[in-house]
Amino acid sequence: MADRPYTVLSCSMSIDGYLANGAEQRLMLSNEADLDRVDAVRAHCDAILVGAATVRQDNPRLLVRAPARQAVRVTNGHPGSPIKVTVTAGAQLDPRANFFGLGDSEKIVYCASSTVSQARRRFGDLATVIDGGQPVDMRWVSENLCARGVNRLMVEGGGLVHTQFLTADLADELHLVVAPFFVGDSTARRFVGDGRFPFNPDRRARLVEVRQIGDVALLRYALSARFAPVDL
Repeated sequence: MADRPYTVLSCSMSIDGYLANGAEQRLMLSNEADLDRVDAVRAHCDAILVGAATVRQDNPRLLVRAPARQAVRVTNGHPGSPIKVTVTAGAQLDPRANFFGLGDSEKIVYCASSTVSQARRRFGDLATVIDGGQPVDMRWVSENLCARGVNRLMVEGGGLVHTQFLTADLADELHLVVAPFFVGDSTARRFVGDGRFPFNPDRRARLVEVRQIGDVALLRYALSARFAPVDL
């Protein structure tokens, strides 16, 4: 029996590897056709996880957008959109954010031990707050989500969360979309930060798909022996 969900990392970046510009303004890296592809991936997942910085900076909805996909989920006994999950050290999240306010699915906040009480006071009935350790242990988070019935997890960033999942060897699949422009600002956020990654010059990741989607390119990598793609 698996001890963690099958995990798909999803990221869009500039040609030079950035997620945003130096002003931390939301940068439109994808296009409508690719956003529809992402929507299809979400529809096949039990939960979507993002870091607290992504909640603050991008205020994502994290919903399945297409009514037909929502309907299929409901017919199969699931909420219209996957469970929303975030991870935070300081619990500095706005309860009015889209993460909490939109959608009919459960919201889960994994907090550092030192801020659990503060988070429960701040979010009240808006989310289930869980002590994730000090600091939050991403492997434990994955195992806890699996114990809660999450079999397929989609991780949508940001850079710190992607770095943590990759360096802990918790990812099974990577969807990397490259936008056709440069950011050129070393103060901006990158796809990943420093770390010891399981894939390096001595162990190359397996590229399983390259697809042009309008003006962006999708690179799809198998990152574990459990690789089991959903055809979209």
